[in-house]
Amino acid sequence: MLEVRGLRAGYGQVEVLRGLDMAVATGEIVAVLGANGVGKTTLNKVLSGVLPARAGEIHFDGRRLDGAGPDAIVEAGLIHVPEGRRIFPNMSVRENLELGSYRRGRANRRVNLERVFDTFPRLRERARQMAGTLSGGEQQMLAIGRGMMAEPRLLILDEPSLGLSPLLVEEMFALILRLNASGLPILLVEQNVVQSLGIASRGFILENGILAMSGPAAALRDDPQLRRVYLGL
Repeated sequence: MLEVRGLRAGYGQVEVLRGLDMAVATGEIVAVLGANGVGKTTLNKVLSGVLPARAGEIHFDGRRLDGAGPDAIVEAGLIHVPEGRRIFPNMSVRENLELGSYRRGRANRRVNLERVFDTFPRLRERARQMAGTLSGGEQQMLAIGRGMMAEPRLLILDEPSLGLSPLLVEEMFALILRLNASGLPILLVEQNVVQSLGIASRGFILENGILAMSGPAAALRDDPQLRRVYLGL
């Protein structure tokens, strides 16, 4: 579904991504993992067309997308749920969700809205409530639900567990598994190494703009170097 070759990007004179190669196949959960400041958010911005690539290629379902704008990327079905939720706090839950279908999925808005409410019953209960008054976990549900409204063909989740309680983190990873079980490929960009590798089929470890490690998630999880560097074991 998604293939990245030799991707380079940055800000001003600073190069953040220094030649990334990675891919997401149909039906996969692929985890991109690393600490703050290693380039995870920059990668997401480039994939979403918010930040231009300086070099390299991005192919999505056979179509080349590097150089395309965010609107064209959304229309292709590559949907990004950003870090920090980025909801509209002074709009209702329902209005936030409906905005998710502004560029893609408008014809099926009513059906997709019901699907989101079935996935997140709490959002149905709070449909008329101002989004800014939701709890952190509910706001993350809303952000993902808004992404689902665009009928994603591949969903990028940027730090979905950030700021959530341990119990809500467990619920969030269970939700990601359910979404994937419905056939949705997911690129999961996270700091939570253990739980991300627990649900992913493959993983990429990002360090200083390059991939330090990659491979099957189970092999990475048991790798002595990763356990020592990231888990302190």
